[in-house]
Amino acid sequence: MFKKILVANRGEIACRIFRTARRLGIGTVAVYSDADRDALHVRLADEAVHIGPPPSSESYLRIDRIVEACKATGAEAVHPGYGFLSENPAFQEALAQEGIVFIGPDRRAIEAMGDKIRSKQLAREAGVNTVPGYIGVIEDPDQAVAIAREIGYPVMIKASAGGGGKGMRLAWNDQEVREGFVSATNEARSAFGDERVFLEKFIEQPRHIEIQIIADHHGNICYLGERECSIQRRHQKVIEEAPSPFLTPEKRREMGEQAVALARAVDYRSAGTVEFIVGGTTGEFYFLEMNTRLQVEHPVTEMVTGLDLVELMIRVAAGEPLPFTQDQVRLSGWAIESRVYAEDPLRNFMPSIGRLVRYREPPVSEQVRVDSGVEEGGEVSMYYDPMIAKLITHGDTREEAARRMADALDAYYIRGVNHNVGFLNALVCHPRFLEGRLTTHFIAEEFPDGFQPEALAHPEPDLPLAVAAAVHYNRVRRAAQISGRQDGFGGSLPDRWVLLCGERRAEARVERVADGYQVLLDGKTYRLATDWKRTEPLFRARVGGREWCFQVEREGIAYRITSRGCTFLVRVFDPTTADLWALMPEKRPPDLSKFLLSPMPGLLVALRVEVGQLVKAGEELAVVEAMKMENSLRAVADGVVKEILAEVGDSLRVDQPIIAFE
Repeated sequence: MFKKILVANRGEIACRIFRTARRLGIGTVAVYSDADRDALHVRLADEAVHIGPPPSSESYLRIDRIVEACKATGAEAVHPGYGFLSENPAFQEALAQEGIVFIGPDRRAIEAMGDKIRSKQLAREAGVNTVPGYIGVIEDPDQAVAIAREIGYPVMIKASAGGGGKGMRLAWNDQEVREGFVSATNEARSAFGDERVFLEKFIEQPRHIEIQIIADHHGNICYLGERECSIQRRHQKVIEEAPSPFLTPEKRREMGEQAVALARAVDYRSAGTVEFIVGGTTGEFYFLEMNTRLQVEHPVTEMVTGLDLVELMIRVAAGEPLPFTQDQVRLSGWAIESRVYAEDPLRNFMPSIGRLVRYREPPVSEQVRVDSGVEEGGEVSMYYDPMIAKLITHGDTREEAARRMADALDAYYIRGVNHNVGFLNALVCHPRFLEGRLTTHFIAEEFPDGFQPEALAHPEPDLPLAVAAAVHYNRVRRAAQISGRQDGFGGSLPDRWVLLCGERRAEARVERVADGYQVLLDGKTYRLATDWKRTEPLFRARVGGREWCFQVEREGIAYRITSRGCTFLVRVFDPTTADLWALMPEKRPPDLSKFLLSPMPGLLVALRVEVGQLVKAGEELAVVEAMKMENSLRAVADGVVKEILAEVGDSLRVDQPIIAFE
């Protein structure tokens, strides 16, 4: 076994690997950029080595500096995590030349599976089902159109060296193929240094299901069940689970055996994942790609198998055989993972950067796990992926795992940056999700107008209002008890309250009782058993034998109550004030419809229009690059360009005007 390993990564995955290494008694080394000098993963390691400035190209992607860090600290092996250099064959080769073990597969397997074109050819040779398509190199848009017509629309354009949704475009006609080919090629060149793309048939109503495999150096290969990864946005996974609610035991075995066959064809050693696309109506499955690394969603497999995949990777790299055979692999219960990101669901999920002013994770247990690499006071940097953490829950049944996930998300408190916790909760509470009717189009179909938390249906729609009434009662009761008030400003409280929430008007009476509050809301009584304190942002209460957690914030004169992905903006007044409030004129936001605004911080890489030009709705106006993704900004209505307010190459802030219209 190794005495010391270096983790060539950062954030939550570095922290997660360190925890396993510590349990195994292995010393650990972190690497960090200037931006991560005070990061959690640096403090969790036994040693830390600075490797460069914030941009990953000058730090975490510098093979020479990581190799030097290994030599300087005496690290015998390197775990790459995922992303960065995890699937870079040159990195594995550079380590091997210095006698340092790469905790992952060898160069041959990485190269074979990292090239999406070659990997599909190998899959066919190994007897693995592949998607109909053209897997040669495509030279130009005209050739792409000809191939797309031959395959039949719709088609998917993909980067050969791609991953994470980068360099990927869906096209339904010739024009979309031409535009998508150019955009995907540019994005692939920027993200991977490899502009090659290929085309394949787009499977309608698809499910994304992947098989986890583990292989040692002694010829043993096992598959560890599947993960359902169909809940995606922009081709990036949002929620994953194990097992899949779709697969039968027979289909699981068939997919698992094909995954093993592919791994054996490239003499694979270590943990890896074979991804399949599955027709939601036919059940037929086709090979997508093989990831020659640890996956972001690996914890759900760990939760249902009881195995530590990082430990298995380390032991395999150290030459140990797998401690089990295929017939000893058992799946127990159900696990769900939600990816918590610093992004704004109300602004089309644009990345959010800044300081974590408040950060509180939900309580962990054997059924609730949080893999994070941040802490309160830390910063979400513009230089790296905006993932904050992964939240994983387990249950004996899928329903139980989903309920635990919803409860845990309600208790996940993050302030200082925008985040997607409410959106994740809306997903796991959605009736279609709970029924298991999943496809990769789920989010687009169920949230066609984006995430609107005020419009969602809460399972107990009056309960958040009852909480608001109790919170307000606590506040004004305390205020009434403060001594030293001027005459006429203290004393008794109203015997009833009026609650205004959107179009809803409700009346409530609140009473303080021994174990909390009793609220009579429009004739229905709610007993809120709670020890909540006024300064606590989480209102935990037992109601009717059920535990609930609400996030409570004061917003002006209203209370913002958040639960199950829903947001309630509740104003609580005495009856007279409520009547007066109804007479107040509505305050309208400023009109920004005459401007094209940058929806995110990023780099303006292209302007498609000029002053005086007539543009049509849907026409591309500009392209902004953020997090190595190109984002096309299009006109929402016909208009004439009045003024160009930014130049190509400018670094844009959120809501910065780019174009003004007549």
